[in-house]
Amino acid sequence: MMKFDDFKDYLSPALAKSTDLVVVKGEGCYLTDVKGDRYLDFVQGIAVNALGHSHPAIVEAICSQAKQLVNASFNMVNYESTLTLAKRISAITPGDLNSIFFSNGGAEATDGAIKLAKAYTKRPAIISFIGSFHGRTVGATSITASNSKYRKFYEPLMGGVYFTPYPNRDLCPKGFDENARADYCLNEIENLFKYVIAPETVAAIYMEPIQGEGGYIVPTKKFVEGVRALCDKHGILLVFDEIQSGYGRTGKMFASEHFGVVPDIMTVGKAIAGGLPMSGVVSTKKIMDEWHPGMHGGTFGGHPIAAAAANAVLDQFADGSLLKHVNEMGDYLRARLAEVQKKFPIVYDVRGKGLMVAVEYSRADGTPAPEVWSAVREGCFKRKMLTLNCGVNGNGMRFATPLNVKKEEIDQGIDILTQALAEAKI
Repeated sequence: MMKFDDFKDYLSPALAKSTDLVVVKGEGCYLTDVKGDRYLDFVQGIAVNALGHSHPAIVEAICSQAKQLVNASFNMVNYESTLTLAKRISAITPGDLNSIFFSNGGAEATDGAIKLAKAYTKRPAIISFIGSFHGRTVGATSITASNSKYRKFYEPLMGGVYFTPYPNRDLCPKGFDENARADYCLNEIENLFKYVIAPETVAAIYMEPIQGEGGYIVPTKKFVEGVRALCDKHGILLVFDEIQSGYGRTGKMFASEHFGVVPDIMTVGKAIAGGLPMSGVVSTKKIMDEWHPGMHGGTFGGHPIAAAAANAVLDQFADGSLLKHVNEMGDYLRARLAEVQKKFPIVYDVRGKGLMVAVEYSRADGTPAPEVWSAVREGCFKRKMLTLNCGVNGNGMRFATPLNVKKEEIDQGIDILTQALAEAKI
């Protein structure tokens, strides 16, 4: 029987492993390992498998395309599947975001968006938010601030990057409500302009409309509108990282729709191809036209098999029933978690939109309780459920179920969580 320990010497330890499982099969909400043990997967490749593991329509699309053409480089030729996908994405993106550059992963899209913003504005600086996570390439790491471990030993990174607080309770004065946090954080951007970086030298403000790795933090509409207004005032591009929050995860196709704010550039990824590596930078034709031939590129971007899978994903959204399901199951999940919160006050907060949901574990005095997450993770894994944390303090637990998750699967997960919390003796 294959064991991870027999092979770990051949893999770099830089890629941290959450488990030692060697899996051989995935179906819907479940993974099966080499021993035949079945696990409830509430991680789904970190929100990658929009329709769960090995959805029949995606599998069929992959196989059909692979029989016709695997790759010939989108730099050299065009693919029917990729051209079709580009047109379909332009039909669902907000505003005039109708032009897309395809790439392979979220960090790659982040780097592309940074380059596009600088190419269009001819400005050098980028403003990002404390608590943000945008990837691990040099450019993406440079604008990431969800945990100092991601930046450790890599300085100096890309220059011209400035950070300002996101309206998270941990980053704002104690006792502030969400409106006060919004005002405080908007004022901090104004202070950044006043004391540190002249706004006319800023190419973009780069933000997650709902923070992912930072804790599934949902800002107020007032804050997002305020950032948009500051960008408009100073000719700064607003970039939304929708890599985790996009593609139906929040109950709308894109999280920005909850706030009624359209960015100038948007990055997409994770769920876009239902499990295959694909991402994209989306913008207006006017902005994209300043990205002249040769200014950016990539060998595998727009891969025809990934595009075929991505078209199959969009097919599932076509009649509106999937988004309806996301909202219904999101409401149900939050209601079940509220029950857990009443039973275990250590669950300080339940938050999110749609099926982008997290809980936060904090002690009675409000301080973070990462030890609870560690105990819960161990208890859930023992009961064959895969989980994932979030937040700079490691005290958040995020739920990244498939968008088509069933009520009985949510119930199974809540039962396991409840047992794990009870066992933790908190």
